[in-house]
Amino acid sequence: MLPQGERKRKIKIVKDGPYLVAGSVPLTEKIIVPKGKVNVYQQGREFPPAEEYALCRCGHSKNPPYCDGSHETVDFDGTETASRADYAVRADIQEGPDLTLLDDNRCAFARFCHGKDGSVWELTERSDDPQLREEAIQTACDCPAGRLVALDRDGQPIEPEYEPAIEVLQDRAKKVSGPLFVKGNIPIEAADGTIYEVRNRVTLCRCGRSANKPFCDATHIPVRYRDDK
Repeated sequence: MLPQGERKRKIKIVKDGPYLVAGSVPLTEKIIVPKGKVNVYQQGREFPPAEEYALCRCGHSKNPPYCDGSHETVDFDGTETASRADYAVRADIQEGPDLTLLDDNRCAFARFCHGKDGSVWELTERSDDPQLREEAIQTACDCPAGRLVALDRDGQPIEPEYEPAIEVLQDRAKKVSGPLFVKGNIPIEAADGTIYEVRNRVTLCRCGRSANKPFCDATHIPVRYRDDK
C-alpha cells in the first residue's frame, strides 16, 4: 500500500490561480544546455520537500516557482483551453520501417527531438538501422512535453521510467525560463474538477501566456519570460 501522501498525489488547477501540488511531490530545477548537436539537462536548485505547495501559473510571482498571490493583482486569466481528448486521439501517426512515431504537436520547444544524427522524424524514417532506431527512441522519450511517443513493432509505447516529480525548466541557450516538467503519471485536475488524461510526461505553462492552457505551447520564448527578474 502506498504511503498516505502518495495516495493523494495530485496537481489541482485553481481557477485563475496557481497549481496546488499535493502528495509530497519532489520539486527540483533542471537547466537545458547545449552539448554539441544535442541538448542535455544540468541539475539546478533543489527545493525543500513539502507535503503540499502552490506553484505560480500567472508568470508574475516574486517568489518563483511558488505562488505569492500575484495572480490576483494582475487579473490573471487562467482559462483552460487545451483539448480534453486523449493523446492517442489527437496524435498524428508516422510509420517508419521498424518504429512508429506518435506526435500531438504540443511543443514546449525544449529541442530534445533533435539528435546527433537528425530529428526524431528523420530518425524514424531510418529506423531499420538499429543505431538510428535507438536514437529515435531516445529523442522521442526525451521530449518533456510528451508530444512524441515511439511505438515498438507490437504497437506498444516505449516510455522512460520516471518517478513522480516536477522539474522547473530553465533554458540557458534561449535565455528564458521554461515550463514545469511533470513526470511520472501525476494526475492533473482541471479547475472544473475534470481529470486530464494521466501521462508520464507533460509540461505545464508557468509564464501565464500559453494559448493552450494549462499546457506549455512555447510562448515563454517569444515573450522572453524570465523568473529571475
